[in-house]
Amino acid sequence: MDSGWLLFATIAVPLAACLTMMAIPSQYKDAIRWVALAAGFTMFVLSVIVFAVYNYKDGGLQFDLRLPWLEDVAFFQKDGITLHLAVDGISVPLVLLTGIVILSGVFISWNIEYRNKDFFILLMLLVSGVFGVFESMDLFFLFFFYELAVLPMYLLIGVWGASSHFGTYTRTKEYGAMKLALYLVGGSVLIFIGIFAVFVEADKGTFDLSVLGQVTYSETFQKTFFPFFLLGFGVLAGLWPFHTWSPDGHVAAPTAVSMLHAGVLMKLGAFGIIRVGMTLFPEGAQFWAPALLVLGTTGALYGAISAMAQRDLKYVVGYSSVSHMGYVLMGLATLNPIGVNGAVLQMFAHGVMTALMFAMVGAVYDQTHVRDMTIFGGLSQRMPRFTAFFAIAGLSSLGLPGLAGFIAEFNIFVGLFKEYPVFGALGILAAAITAVYILRMLAMAFFGPLNEKWAHLKEMRLLEQVGGAILIGFIVFMGVWPDPFVDRISQSVLALPGIS
Repeated sequence: MDSGWLLFATIAVPLAACLTMMAIPSQYKDAIRWVALAAGFTMFVLSVIVFAVYNYKDGGLQFDLRLPWLEDVAFFQKDGITLHLAVDGISVPLVLLTGIVILSGVFISWNIEYRNKDFFILLMLLVSGVFGVFESMDLFFLFFFYELAVLPMYLLIGVWGASSHFGTYTRTKEYGAMKLALYLVGGSVLIFIGIFAVFVEADKGTFDLSVLGQVTYSETFQKTFFPFFLLGFGVLAGLWPFHTWSPDGHVAAPTAVSMLHAGVLMKLGAFGIIRVGMTLFPEGAQFWAPALLVLGTTGALYGAISAMAQRDLKYVVGYSSVSHMGYVLMGLATLNPIGVNGAVLQMFAHGVMTALMFAMVGAVYDQTHVRDMTIFGGLSQRMPRFTAFFAIAGLSSLGLPGLAGFIAEFNIFVGLFKEYPVFGALGILAAAITAVYILRMLAMAFFGPLNEKWAHLKEMRLLEQVGGAILIGFIVFMGVWPDPFVDRISQSVLALPGIS
């Protein structure tokens, strides 16, 4: 049960699903859906097994698997480039998050008719890349899987997305897809430069993180190249002011892609900062932590204030994601165990609650074809379960005790007050603003007198309810019993160099 082949399977299953769907003629849409569902369910089960079996008492890297690819070639030495897979207590909750969101996303996408074969193939490629990033311990393959996770987004948004209309102004899906691709490719260039700088400086002939992590890099080198990873990965994490691709990308994307985009892909950025930047360059992280703290705090406040000004439900959730990822970056900047622990908890909590909110926005959009919350009203009278699902996600977002968001934010704020009390107060201010726009959104769209224009609305489809219920289950699970997450994360956070 602790074999590294379990990790290999999480990457191979979606790729096998892609090959299977390629062999199925496009007109057999139901067969394609069932293949996608079988793959999604298998990934979910595998991720639960990996999370459950991980031995937090031993900590460290587990499920280790090494498959040599290039060795003893040119400038590569014995280790060369190896598909080295392993997880620690930081990556294992994110593997679980990916399994949860992809299964829910398949349920939400069940009714896609237009080129559903191509849609599910690209979705499976994306999720294979996500698993690969969380599990790779070789920088070459980590970067390869990172690009595999990011690049399908362009087609998924550009082909299956939706344009937004603001009076006489239209923001097209092609604009959202291109903006996302340009920003993320720009970040990837910085990561690429950083990886090769590490490879050359270490002079070990390998990209293996477990080897590179044992090298002592000069303080000047760390301070110079840590920003390459901070900004390169930070773009995907919604780091202000490089966040502007995110709300536009969220809004233009189809529902399942928004779920994966906000729920999982943004976590790749924060995870990359931890796995590569903070692990290899602890002195660089210490030097640049104040800058990260300022940018993270600005993002948390800016995202919350921007969300409060939105009318489009997707833009509300999109800017909310920028704000909540700001909390993650603030937690990382504390460089103390409880703050970084909270950052990783927030990555999981934000993933499930934001995926749920995007799923619910998609459910109402399918029936109304509008997302302007000011023209709704009283939706709870026609769609009570939908309203309950959305309210749970919103209450978790604003930090209600008993739900996942509270546990994560509590740890982050404690870590902040320990090191930077002023920034802790600003973080709580951002949380207060979050409560304002969440409660305003719930009051405006779901409660009050029913707008008769929407009297025809029906409860969301059964599969949408199943996908939402899976997400709610983990929101409540983490909120009520956070120990399984904290136990796994804390040991690996304490093992990070520079954390004290």
